[in-house]
Amino acid sequence: MSLASRRDFLKAAGYSAAALPFLSNLPCFAGETTSPQRLIVVFSPNGTLPNHFWPEPSDDLTQGELPQILQPLAAFRDRMLTMHGVHDQIAGDGDNHMRGIGCLLTGIELFPGNIQGGSHTPAGWASGHSIDQEIVRFLQSNPATQTRLGSLELGVVVPDRADTWTRMIYAGPNRPLAPIDDPYQVLARMYGDKQRQARLASVLDDVQEELAFASRQIGEEDRALLERHTTFVREMEQEIAATSEAVAADHAVPDLEPGVYEANDNIPKLSRMQIELLVHGLAAGFMRVGSLQFTNSVGGARMKWLGVEKSHHGLSHEPDSNQQAQDDLLKINRWYAEEIAHLCRRLDETPEPAGSGSMLDHTLVLWTNELGKGNSHTLNNIPWLAVGGGLGWKMGRSLDFSGEPHNRLLLALAHGFGHTIPTFGNPDYCGRGPLALA
Repeated sequence: MSLASRRDFLKAAGYSAAALPFLSNLPCFAGETTSPQRLIVVFSPNGTLPNHFWPEPSDDLTQGELPQILQPLAAFRDRMLTMHGVHDQIAGDGDNHMRGIGCLLTGIELFPGNIQGGSHTPAGWASGHSIDQEIVRFLQSNPATQTRLGSLELGVVVPDRADTWTRMIYAGPNRPLAPIDDPYQVLARMYGDKQRQARLASVLDDVQEELAFASRQIGEEDRALLERHTTFVREMEQEIAATSEAVAADHAVPDLEPGVYEANDNIPKLSRMQIELLVHGLAAGFMRVGSLQFTNSVGGARMKWLGVEKSHHGLSHEPDSNQQAQDDLLKINRWYAEEIAHLCRRLDETPEPAGSGSMLDHTLVLWTNELGKGNSHTLNNIPWLAVGGGLGWKMGRSLDFSGEPHNRLLLALAHGFGHTIPTFGNPDYCGRGPLALA
């Protein structure tokens, strides 16, 4: 039964005000013949250290030593794919930090605006939606792939302010989506709906009673229409029961450490809490698309737990000749790689709920950044790294695309879900179609 038919029924029955708010939070249990494909986009800021990030081009990443930044991911090297030479070629208003994050997943220019950054022109929000939300629209349009949340955007110590440097996900032009960086809010959103479901079940009980009463008062022709409405109610009740049973049987609610507040020194704890919630949400089927944003473009975290006292952004501006800054940046980027590795381990040790293997076998984790290199502010050679087995990409390789626009990579993400759109973002950068990654 589609959401539209439920809404039509409820409006016709006069119960839209009571029941409709709950409908978007019911998952679809339509049968699928294959394991679901999933996507997780992870963002870390301020560019990378190219000499310590990019492996030599190879069709076999299991051979040789990985660069220092990627060494925490060594256990997944046969399921890893690095994509050198994929440039963010989107020009226009805004500085490179702004365009770096605002155009990263949208592949389209920022609107003119009054947010001033660096030495470039001011700019506003992105003028289009992001590829993750394009994929969500595609999945949610099919009853067989609908999920309760569609997607979930998580953050780790993202500033409270709303500006172009703090947002990478867009629902549409001028419609940035703020990541949720409070794990307790995430937990409530994913698992705190039992009371809502109970209230909806109570509403449906009342609906059933009134429909039964009405059926005794109307003629045969109208009774047939009423029976269709009654069937809708029964199906909704079955879905509520199935939801409660599935969550209770297979997906225990995560037990979060209490009192971990948003603060620089809590970044390691917050990261692990968000990763745990992300894995749980995917395993429970609440969504198939997720993102994890560490701080923000120009993020200034001070990673004291690594012995780094200076701001990440400030260090990223230091010249390559400053060896202490290079050493600190290496520690920072390796730490991010360790968090990606932890996410991949958690997915790999979680059995696939809808099929064989692990969740990592059916999930693509994509790690990226707003810049290729911090002190040059280049948008060339954005560090794109994928881990996992989702989307049918051939993994265990390090590829060099020699300057291809990143819109082609965004297209490849959509095509991996079977969403064969011809362009995404600015069509001028999509002429050769998706990157060949399968």
